[in-house]
Amino acid sequence: MPSFILSVFELILGIGLLFGGGELFVQGSIALAIILGIPQLVIGLTVVSLGTSAPELFVSLNSLFQGSDDLAVSNIVGSNIFNLLVVLGSSAIILPLKVESRLIKRDVPLLLAVSAAVWGMASTGQMTWQSGGALLIALLINTAWEIRTVKEESKSNIDTESHSSIAYNSLNAIVKVFSGIALLTFGSNLLVNGASNIALYLGVSEIVIGLTIVSAGTSMPELITSLVATIKGRTDLAIGNVLGSSLLNQLLVLGSCSIFSGPKGLQVEEILIQKDIPIMLLATLACMPIFWTKGEISRKEGIALLGAYLLYLTDQIIFHTLPSIHLTYRVILLTVIAPISLIIIAITTTKYYYLRSK
Repeated sequence: MPSFILSVFELILGIGLLFGGGELFVQGSIALAIILGIPQLVIGLTVVSLGTSAPELFVSLNSLFQGSDDLAVSNIVGSNIFNLLVVLGSSAIILPLKVESRLIKRDVPLLLAVSAAVWGMASTGQMTWQSGGALLIALLINTAWEIRTVKEESKSNIDTESHSSIAYNSLNAIVKVFSGIALLTFGSNLLVNGASNIALYLGVSEIVIGLTIVSAGTSMPELITSLVATIKGRTDLAIGNVLGSSLLNQLLVLGSCSIFSGPKGLQVEEILIQKDIPIMLLATLACMPIFWTKGEISRKEGIALLGAYLLYLTDQIIFHTLPSIHLTYRVILLTVIAPISLIIIAITTTKYYYLRSK
């Protein structure tokens, strides 16, 4: 029991550090955007997302080195599902998120393509070092593309805030960014360690830990950072952080784990290939019509995203606690909820293209 109480304390302390780190990191990234004349969205898709993806990278690599491929992969997949459904949904409930046109034209389709490619690579039951190399090369190409985008957008989309009215100092901004990253990483590690011990104490399997508690823990920086950015009215930073982090989770984190797995490759369980990676892909696909709706993610759509995650989480819990009714629950999901959701997505997509063509 004392060890259980200690784990609960680590969980609470980790959450507190994440709040502080998120605040520092948002302040520093906004300052850098203003100092460098870079659009907030681009900062969210690169600098902020890289910092908030650090916990996923650390936890997955650490899991891999300890021989736990299941935890390494499930953490990445679970984190992306959490980002797209919970982080975006929670942020939209606080304040409807204004969607930049480049998200529709470039970033969401890119994330969708990468997710589909990862599913294809993992379908053999392992991610080879060659697959990891391909993902890291794609990361380098995308980074170069982002740098080019920065140069183009900074010419035509200069931040309208007055530089003289904001007393930002370059050194202070950098200190805030790195202090935020340190707090976010340390806080996430505390949270994941405490949550994992609690889950093990309750007898939950490793894949479920990775898909739920660990992925939620490592995604807390994204959640806190996006919520703080939304409260401050920086909705472009909030969305850019989610998409950029989701992309880095696959290109950087999964790519690095595949490279370091060596000749044996990174093992991917069948249940992840058949259920969880497709759900990650569907969550990305569902974002496209939501983003098209009047150029923003509304509060209703935010509630829908959170509702979808609750259904996913309920499926995980029922499967391991009430297996007798799990089949019935899965049938309802596949025959009622899933078809209705797909019909709504299809109608929204068709309506968007019809109005766009007129």
